[in-house]
Amino acid sequence: MSEVLSDFSRPTQLDTQPAPLDAAQGKRGLSLFWRTFFLLALLLIGSTVAWFQTFRALEYEPRAIQTAQQIASLVNLSRAALVYSDAITRVALIKTMAQQEGVRIVPREPKDQFELFAANALDERITEELAKRLGHTTMVASSVNGRKGLWVGFSIDGDPYWLLMDPSRVTPVNSKTWLIWLFTAGVLSLAGAAVIARLINHPLKQLSFAAGRVRDGDFDASRLDEEVATSEIREVNIGFNRMADQLAKIEQDRAVMLAGISHDLRTPLARLRLETELSVADADAREHMAADISQLDAIIDKFLDYARPDHVDLKPVRLRDVVETCTYPVRDQDDMRITVDVAPDLRVMADEVELARVISNLLENARRYGKSADTGVTTLEIAARARDPWLMIRVRDHGAGVPPDVLLSLTKPFFRGDAARTEATGAGLGLSIVDKTIQRMGGAFTLSNASTGGLVAHIRLHNAPASPISGKRHSEPKLDVHV
Repeated sequence: MSEVLSDFSRPTQLDTQPAPLDAAQGKRGLSLFWRTFFLLALLLIGSTVAWFQTFRALEYEPRAIQTAQQIASLVNLSRAALVYSDAITRVALIKTMAQQEGVRIVPREPKDQFELFAANALDERITEELAKRLGHTTMVASSVNGRKGLWVGFSIDGDPYWLLMDPSRVTPVNSKTWLIWLFTAGVLSLAGAAVIARLINHPLKQLSFAAGRVRDGDFDASRLDEEVATSEIREVNIGFNRMADQLAKIEQDRAVMLAGISHDLRTPLARLRLETELSVADADAREHMAADISQLDAIIDKFLDYARPDHVDLKPVRLRDVVETCTYPVRDQDDMRITVDVAPDLRVMADEVELARVISNLLENARRYGKSADTGVTTLEIAARARDPWLMIRVRDHGAGVPPDVLLSLTKPFFRGDAARTEATGAGLGLSIVDKTIQRMGGAFTLSNASTGGLVAHIRLHNAPASPISGKRHSEPKLDVHV
């Protein structure tokens, strides 16, 4: 028994590989909605930035030329007015320009301290254009003697002057207004991208939900809208609905066919069993014929179990009760010895009837193929441990095991490892039924060879929360069933 317990500390396929239903979750990355949203947002934001950079590049030259032309015209007009006016008129003119136009003309002294007007590329371009229009000696400053403004240095009859004007005449491109507009455009672009992504992915989300309902056998809840406006989506919805209708019809036909097989085959088998009992005088021959008929009846049961619909009713089930129920019918047999190590408070999310069928199939498989070569008795060990959120179940025999290259094929329908086992009286569906049933209950099933010999069945199902009545785990002795 210590070997079975030590198996729980070693990693197995169940520990290293996710369950079939979790495989997609393990590989899940960005959803289609978020991927579409990010792509649209990247496109819109990139387009906005490219537009802004293009606008700035195309706007620099016209703005610089227009601003330089206005400033040069103002300087030329001021110069002409001062040159052709007398002293009294000149004083009145300077005062009027300062009061009405916000333009002041002051003498330029050699000791004046100034800062050149070259804060950005636009300023440099305006300075160059003014130098072309007013002469290379023209100076443009942003402050003179600590006073801010737009200062333009020029000369009248050889006398240097400063012309001071409002700096707002030159508005920089990268002002806060542009940042506000860019931020607003970015927010609106992201909102539009979210709306477009939702509209694009909503039909796919509906299709995914409907496909999941069809997978679970609920064909009535998987209908898609056949009146949508988009022609491509409408065609997909119509095709999916027709496919669901065909699958529902196939499911109904399968149920009718299985019922017919059960009735049509079992009736003549029962008649053959009765005729055998009455007409065959040889007791040995009669016993063999009855065994053959029982085997045919069991094979029919296997076919019906394998073809059973996929619907299961999952609810908390006490595992120990199910194991004891399955081991009880074989207690009168003398070719099996079963040891059970399952805590009484272990509960699993499962269909109780289906879980009992799984354990019974594993017991029958071990009884047929897991006998010890020395004693001819099947020694079987059933153990379970909780590993949140899973419940791990191991069923191990001490037989000859199977070759490693055959392990993956044992759960395939109609496959029988005859070369490794000693009998071949089944239909090759027992382990396939176990694997299919466990998957229906949201778990995983794998097989492996024990290190000291024998075949080990690993079952992983969702652990159910302990009931309030159970309280703390009880410590009970292991159940040894000698059968």
